[in-house]
Amino acid sequence: MNIKEFVKKQMKLEADSIMRASELIDDNVEKAIELIISCSGKVVAIGMGKSGIIAKKISATLASTGTTSIFLHPAEGIHGDLGMLQKNDVVIAISQSGNTQEVVAVIPYIKFLKIPLIAITGNQNSILAQNADVVLNSSIPEGYEPFNMVPTCSAVVQLSLGDALAVALLEKKEFKINDYALFHPGGTIGKKLLLKVSDLMHSGEENPTIYQDECMKEAIVLMTSKGLGCANVIDKDKKLMGIITDGDLRRFLAKGNISLDISVNDIMTKNPKRMKTEQLAVEALNLMEKYKITMLPIVDDDDCSVGLLHMHDLIRSGVVT
Repeated sequence: MNIKEFVKKQMKLEADSIMRASELIDDNVEKAIELIISCSGKVVAIGMGKSGIIAKKISATLASTGTTSIFLHPAEGIHGDLGMLQKNDVVIAISQSGNTQEVVAVIPYIKFLKIPLIAITGNQNSILAQNADVVLNSSIPEGYEPFNMVPTCSAVVQLSLGDALAVALLEKKEFKINDYALFHPGGTIGKKLLLKVSDLMHSGEENPTIYQDECMKEAIVLMTSKGLGCANVIDKDKKLMGIITDGDLRRFLAKGNISLDISVNDIMTKNPKRMKTEQLAVEALNLMEKYKITMLPIVDDDDCSVGLLHMHDLIRSGVVT
């Protein structure tokens, strides 16, 4: 057996399963979104075995994107945990066969409370599908899984459906990166989303600033003393006019120029990219990566220079990983 080719084949099967499942998407997905959007309680995801693991992941993704959600183990549910369900909830039940005993056993209680039920199943004639308010089809072609039993392709289809729902909800609710940050205060994600430009920038005496009519000799002294290899260029009102970098200096010298009495205004990069203090550090990172720059002037609401952010600051803070 050629293991490399076998693994590639399996991955392609799973990718193909998702593509085939995407062709089965119908108006039911819009109904599912509306049920969740109008839910005044929480979204409860249930599933057994591998489908249970997928349900946990979907619930976690929903919660991280602003939709209150929990996972309910159906076997534990029928032994006392059904009290987690409330009348204003919505249930997402996942079962590829649609006839999983523990999942089916929870349905009467869901019906008793008149809770909307969204089913993710590959069997449209199953007990789960017949009792659901909305059915999302996760069926896959026969022969795509070992022994037609091992949940490989079906699991990734279930997961992709759940992720797609979460992202659709995110868009529907106009969920912003600042909102996302509130749910991820810890670790690397927290650093990326909670740190603001003002937390990392060089400001005050550390902000290298020079007037546009000063000469390059003075600029070089300033850039060297501040250790950042660049300086913000301002006018008499302290408004940002440009940025001068060691790269600008090298390009100037490469042209055969030797006089450093020339005005900063003649060498600087005019109208540089900039950001404001209250913007997120990750937004600054995205801007710097997009335009392939390593230094970013920071301005206030009046476009006056108040700081300078270097890519090294983002790296040290953990925003760049």
